Amino acid sequence: MTYKEARVYLDEVSKYGSVLGLDTVRELLHELGDPQKDLRFIHVAGTNGKGSVLAFISTILSEAGIRTGRYISPTVVSYLERIQIDGKWIPEEEFAELVQEIQKAIVRMEAKGLPGPTVFEIETAIAFLYFRNMHCGIVVLETGLGGKEDATNIIEHTLASVFTPISRDHMSFLGDTPEEIAEQKAGIIKPGCVVVSAPQEPGVRRVLERRAAEQGCEIRFVKTEDAIVTQEDYRGQTFSYGGMKELNIRMAGTYQIINGVTAWEAVRAAGDAAGMQIPEEAIRRGFENARWPGRFTCLREGPVFLVDGAHNADGALWLKKSVERYFPGRRLFFIMGVFRDKEYKRIAQIMAPLAERIYTVNLPDETRTLSAQELKKTAELYCKGTVLAVNDIESAVEEAMRGAEEEDVILAFGSLSYLGRVMEIAATETER
Repeated sequence: MTYKEARVYLDEVSKYGSVLGLDTVRELLHELGDPQKDLRFIHVAGTNGKGSVLAFISTILSEAGIRTGRYISPTVVSYLERIQIDGKWIPEEEFAELVQEIQKAIVRMEAKGLPGPTVFEIETAIAFLYFRNMHCGIVVLETGLGGKEDATNIIEHTLASVFTPISRDHMSFLGDTPEEIAEQKAGIIKPGCVVVSAPQEPGVRRVLERRAAEQGCEIRFVKTEDAIVTQEDYRGQTFSYGGMKELNIRMAGTYQIINGVTAWEAVRAAGDAAGMQIPEEAIRRGFENARWPGRFTCLREGPVFLVDGAHNADGALWLKKSVERYFPGRRLFFIMGVFRDKEYKRIAQIMAPLAERIYTVNLPDETRTLSAQELKKTAELYCKGTVLAVNDIESAVEEAMRGAEEEDVILAFGSLSYLGRVMEIAATETER
C-alpha cells in the first residue's frame, strides 16, 4: 500500500462518520497487540488551548532528552502533522505500512461479526503502533472530542491528566452547560495520575475536583496570577513563573501565558509521577522552541498578517483581547470562515465591531461550512465598516493584501480547517 492508497482508504472509512465510545477501538487495539499498554501518557483535554499546551509540554520533554510522541487533531499544515515524534511528522512510508496492518486487523474483526472502527479510531491506533515501534518514553495525547468516550481514552498508563479552560463547544455531543461538558472531559482522569488544570469557572472546577477525588488523584490548579509578564507583542512574550525568570515563548496571544504555565505545571506533575527531574535548561529551550501554527501566528510584516484558530466564543474573546492590546488604533482587515455548527453569531458579535473590512469565505468542508453569504449577513449586524462575501479563500487573501496599507493589520480567523490554505497563499504573495 502506498501513502496515497492509504489516504484513499481512510477517506472511504471517514464517510461513515464518527461514533463515541470505546468498545470498537478496544477491539481494534487488541487485534494489534494493545500497543497503548506499552506507553506512558500525558493526556490533554479542554475547550481552547489544548494544542498550544501540548506543543509546550512535548517540546520541553524532547529538549530533556525524552523521546516524545505527539498526537493532535485537527491539523493545519499537513495531514501527517497529527502524529509526531520530537516534532518530526510520521513518514509517509511508515504511515502506509501501519494502515495496511490495521486494514488486515479490521478484516479479522469483521469476520467475527464486529463493527468496523471510525477513521479517528484508526488514526489513534496508527499513532499508538508508531509510538510503540519507535520506543517513545512519553506520549502527549490530545483528546479528539470530549474525553470520557473519546477513542484516546482507551489508554491506561496516564502520568498526568491536563485540562485547559473548559467552556461551551460541541454542545450537541457533550452537553449544554460548561458543567455537563466538564463531566465528559473529566473522564480522562485515571486512578493515581496527577491532575493539572488551568483556571476554571466554579462549576467546572467542582466537577474536576470531584472526579479527581473519586479516582484518588492529586489535583493542582494553576495560579496564573503568579506569572509575571515582562515583555509582549504579536511576535512573542517573556514571563517569569515558578521561580524561573525570563522564560521566552514565541507564541503570541494573551492566552498563551495561561497555556504556558499550565504546561509548566503538567511537566512538573508528570516528572513527579514518573520519578524524573526535568532540567531547568530543558524547560527554557522547550518554551522558546515550541511552535503551534495557526494560533495567533504572524505570517508577514507590512502589513502584519496573522492567522488564529478562534472558532468559538471563548476563543474569540481571547482573540479580541490580544488584538486590542497589540494593535491599538490600527486599521483591521478580517478574513472570516466558520462552521455552521459553531457559535458564529456570538463570534461575529465579539470580533466584527473591531474591523474596517471583513471578507467572509466558504470553508473547504462543504458539508459543514457556513456560507460566505450567510456569514456576511451576520457580520453586517455588528461591523461598522464593509463586509464582503468572497467565495474562495485565495481571492479573500489577495483582496485583503491589496486593500491593506503597510501599517494595517490583516487577521484570518475562525475554523482551523482553512488556515493552512491561508498560510500557503500568503507565503506565495510574499514571494511575488
